[in-house]
Amino acid sequence: MTAPTTTHFLTDIEIKEFKCFKDFKASGFKRVNLIGGKNNVGKTAFMEACFINVRSGNINKMTSAIWAIKAMRENLNFLDDLISGKQVNHIEIINLTRSYFVKTNLADTAFLIKDLDAIKEYFYSINSVEKYINSNDFSFIPDYDKNIKFIDNFGLSDNELISIYKVIQKLDKENELNNYIKEFDDSIENFKVIGDKPQCKTNGEYRDITEFGDGLKHYISIICALYACENGYLFIDEIDNGIYYDQLDRLWEIILTLSQQTKCQVFATTHSKEMLESFARVAEKLSKEDIAHQDISYTLLVKNKKQEIKTISLGFKDILESYAQEIEVR
Repeated sequence: MTAPTTTHFLTDIEIKEFKCFKDFKASGFKRVNLIGGKNNVGKTAFMEACFINVRSGNINKMTSAIWAIKAMRENLNFLDDLISGKQVNHIEIINLTRSYFVKTNLADTAFLIKDLDAIKEYFYSINSVEKYINSNDFSFIPDYDKNIKFIDNFGLSDNELISIYKVIQKLDKENELNNYIKEFDDSIENFKVIGDKPQCKTNGEYRDITEFGDGLKHYISIICALYACENGYLFIDEIDNGIYYDQLDRLWEIILTLSQQTKCQVFATTHSKEMLESFARVAEKLSKEDIAHQDISYTLLVKNKKQEIKTISLGFKDILESYAQEIEVR
């Protein structure tokens, strides 16, 4: 691995306008960040705002990120379109995001679709460098950073999992991955990509990973992504998706340990009290072994009486105190 750094970490954010957010600010983000709150409070949209910002190295990368977050939301519609033979129109997907104004400690970014006097333009601003593109000249040119991943609540596709598994192979980490998998399910002997299918071996026979339930694939995807996102970012929506409660502590141990090794900044959402309790419990356990494991934060998104989204942010000590006192922090 290359020498890792942490100067790329996103530590604070101001969302001037994006989806449900207006004039929103949050700070205190660390290496591993858990985002909590009730359903429909904006947890996923918050991570999308962060994801676009860290992906906005240039216009093509920013456009690709904007497309990606809408494409993830439209998964089921894409499937219907494919079944009906309809082609996916990338520009139509991008057009679903009308405005985005987000500033972090890393970048000041903006995107706006302007319709004025029968003229449609796409406005971009990246660190004060502005550009207007007429709709007739606008095109979608995919450009992705390999060390920035977003695992949505549907999980990774087979192709996406295969892509990040190649990093495991390149780093000769297959044995480590298989050991992690055996901890999750001791009946699984091995994980491989055979042809174009991720498969697990059990009872001497390889079977498609989809036969083992969503939890196993989600677990493997997170581990592979932590290696693939070295010196980058990993966003995990509904981190406990399909994971049984007695596996939560081990999952957090893996995330806290591997993210430290690879210097990958992690953002994850949950509305589960059990997930937060596990997060605090594991952080406390690992902090006794290595002070660096204190590099965590918990951000609770709430709505006030005016339906404005605000935050309650807890650092390492606050999380442990809340956990020790059994305070409800959901």
